[in-house]
Amino acid sequence: MSGNYKSVFDIIGPVMVGPSSSHTAGAVAIGQAAHKIFGEPIEQVIVDYYESFAKTHQGHGTDYAVIAGVLGMQADDLCVPEAVDIARAQGIEVVFNEHEEKSPIGHPNTAIITLKNADKMIKVGGCSIGGGTIEIRELELDGCRFAPLGPLPIMLCWAETDFTARIKESLNQDNIKIRHEMTNIFGEGNLIHEFDLDRLPPKNILEQIKAQSRSLVCL
Repeated sequence: MSGNYKSVFDIIGPVMVGPSSSHTAGAVAIGQAAHKIFGEPIEQVIVDYYESFAKTHQGHGTDYAVIAGVLGMQADDLCVPEAVDIARAQGIEVVFNEHEEKSPIGHPNTAIITLKNADKMIKVGGCSIGGGTIEIRELELDGCRFAPLGPLPIMLCWAETDFTARIKESLNQDNIKIRHEMTNIFGEGNLIHEFDLDRLPPKNILEQIKAQSRSLVCL
């Protein structure tokens, strides 16, 4: 079994509102990742589709699935098919774009989600690899670009100082391996640390890291 899947149930697919685990449940998960990272009221959602997603997004429910995730819904929420209408009723502008060129992150089921309000903008490049499992291969946060390896979990820490050594100490307490890491600077010495991990840290480890950072998101 590929390392991208944790169990046979990842291949079978999750409990969901259909029709497709790849094009619907996976799209919800990409939207949820953007929702977690943004963490603020949203004014505009722009979804750029590539390859298979660009050709089938309307018929396979990808539009409402992505927006459901952006709104924080779960894949089995019965309101998922109404997500686009719900978002627009909340005053959120929703835009879908189809692209003919190859995916910029190298997968046919690609959605690049841009979330905006008056003060903030993020971009999340995700792909649905089957059975509702996703990878996040591109991030733009506070003007900083990251290229994660793809498979989750991915941990993001915002801080005013470089405390990567302490993050690693915390992760080592539970033998969590860092598969890839990157740090970017934005503003007046503010830092964003991005870590690709081999598994999700337990709650107590996340609390340790969160206590030392301005903000923490784990996908």
